[in-house]
Amino acid sequence: MKYKVHKFEINMEHDAARLEQFLNSLKGEVVSVVPNVKKTTLAQIYGVSRKIDFLLIIEKII
Repeated sequence: MKYKVHKFEINMEHDAARLEQFLNSLKGEVVSVVPNVKKTTLAQIYGVSRKIDFLLIIEKII
């Protein structure tokens, strides 16, 4: 089996449709979606800054 890892830059509040389109365009099977969570800062607590920069999407090539 072969796997491919995709890095998907995302803004969780605005990119749901873009993520859906990306996932539907994959040829293989999605094994896992791993978010990159930043270290918590004061700006994140008050909602000024994002907590998740990107997603790693692991695809099993069929």
